[in-house]
Amino acid sequence: MDNLKEGTIERINLLAITKFLGLAFLISLIPFYIHLQYFSGPLINAILIITLFIVGVREAFILALVPSLMALSGGLLPSILAPLIPFIMLSNVIFIYLIDRFFFIFRSDKYSYWFSLFIASLAKFLFLYFSLNIISKILIKEDLILKVAEMMSWPQFFTAFSGGMIAFIFLRFIKRI
Repeated sequence: MDNLKEGTIERINLLAITKFLGLAFLISLIPFYIHLQYFSGPLINAILIITLFIVGVREAFILALVPSLMALSGGLLPSILAPLIPFIMLSNVIFIYLIDRFFFIFRSDKYSYWFSLFIASLAKFLFLYFSLNIISKILIKEDLILKVAEMMSWPQFFTAFSGGMIAFIFLRFIKRI
């Protein structure tokens, strides 16, 4: 029994858990206190990227599911957009996955971070844009479609890419990139 306890404790990385919980705390609070998409979006995307590089891809996937729910409950995301939450979550997962794949595939290239960030930001934008077009025709009244389209189109590319710039500065500072 003692060997089982020792083996379990050795596999638990307390530093990684602490980092994950700290980042989860931040990503959970931002939508409650920052109600402007052009500020909260880049910060959330930066935290997702920082989580990817500091803690790992699985942990970043978990955090990708949190901001949309917090934005809805915190009032940043209007309740009419609740049906879009699974698509926003999936767009965050796509964003993280593509950064992870492209960065590590082209790791030897000094521009691999920027290339992966651009591709991931573009994919996030395109996924949300086309998802919005499908869902809005089914669920949202026509007078709200323009406002929703404004939130879920180019601002998504901007917030994803600018979040990547914030993350790059932080990750360079701590020498992770």
